[in-house]
Formats: sequence, structure tokens, C-alpha cells
Amino acid sequence: MSDIRDQRDTRNQYGAQGLHRKDLQAAPLDLFGEWLNTASDNNLYDYTAMTLATADIDGQPAARIVLLKHFDELGFCWYTDRNSHKGQQLNANPQAALLFFWPQLHRQIRIEGAVELLSDAESDAYFDSRPASSKLSAAVSLQSQVVPNRQAMVDAVDNMRSELGEREAARPSRWGGYRLRPNAIEFWQGRDDRLHDRFRYQRDGDTWNIERLCP
Repeated sequence: MSDIRDQRDTRNQYGAQGLHRKDLQAAPLDLFGEWLNTASDNNLYDYTAMTLATADIDGQPAARIVLLKHFDELGFCWYTDRNSHKGQQLNANPQAALLFFWPQLHRQIRIEGAVELLSDAESDAYFDSRPASSKLSAAVSLQSQVVPNRQAMVDAVDNMRSELGEREAARPSRWGGYRLRPNAIEFWQGRDDRLHDRFRYQRDGDTWNIERLCP
């Protein structure tokens, strides 16, 4: 039996067709949309899942998976409890990185930029679109805070459900959206023999410069 702790001989070949400069769009958000559509068309599970990397004021990093909820020419948006660990880090240091990884497509996208709060109106609109059960969970959960056991959370949800009756939970003031405004977006396409294709879009005022990077 092999030692699961030693993965130095574990490797895969990537057999994709590659990414060429002629395949790129002038605006990275257009290419991102194409790649996201491909992930959706291939029925990839949780294809909107992205790693959100943040750091506190002392530079201590942290990373976790969140879900992309919408994007446009301004940036990439998600929602969470702003008092959570990631919310506190973003409040102290509003810079972050995102990573999408779709192994079935041999693709990843790295995004870096400054983070800003979405408006109350935008946060209300998304919160109101959520299932009633998700609203309850968000309302009672003080995300990242210590809880004695799972039953305490179940009881809190049941108690709020009883208090609300036929009404649905309102958006807590601590819960809302964020937008990362990108200043760099890198597209990675896996290729055989580790000669992967990497293109980085770097913002320069209102335009984007495109560079090919060594794999």
C-alpha cells in the first residue's frame, strides 16, 4: 500500500486543446463569461464556487469557498455575514483574490483587486430572492462565532420560525454583499507536459494589457 502522505509521484496530464491569443477577448469579463458558460453547459457541480482569499491587517491570509452570485463590468459579487472572519478581514484590509478551478475542463481563473460593499438595496434584493429556510439560517447564524453544538443552531432556527409565523425573516443588518473590482485576471488552460497556457489581463486605466506568462 502506498503512503498517502507522500504524493510526490502523483501527477496528471492535461489534454485540452489549449488557449491561444486569437481566442482571447479584448475585455477579460467577456472571456470570463464564455468560460463560465462552458462550465455551466458541461453541468459542472457548483461551477460558481470560487476560493476567496483575504488577509488581515497584519498580513495573515485566510481562504474559503464562496459562491459567485453575479458579475458585470464592475466586478464579481458575493454575499455573506459581514461580521464573519472574512468580513472582518475585508473591513481591515479591503483587498482580495478569487480563484475558480474547473478540473474537468483543465481550467482555472485567478482574479485580484479591491473589494467594496454592495448597497443595501442590492443586498435586500438578493436576500429576498433566497428560500425562506436560507433566510432563517442567515438570520440566526452569527457566522464564525463559537456555538456549543449543532442543536443550539437548530433550536434557534425553530424559535425564530415560531416567532415569525407566516412572515419570512428579514435581512440582518450585518449581512450583505461585496464586489471585487478586478485589476488583474489570469486565465490558465492546462496542457500536456506542463506547458500550460497562461494569459494575464492587467488593468491600465480604462484598458487592459494582455501578457502571456510562463507556465
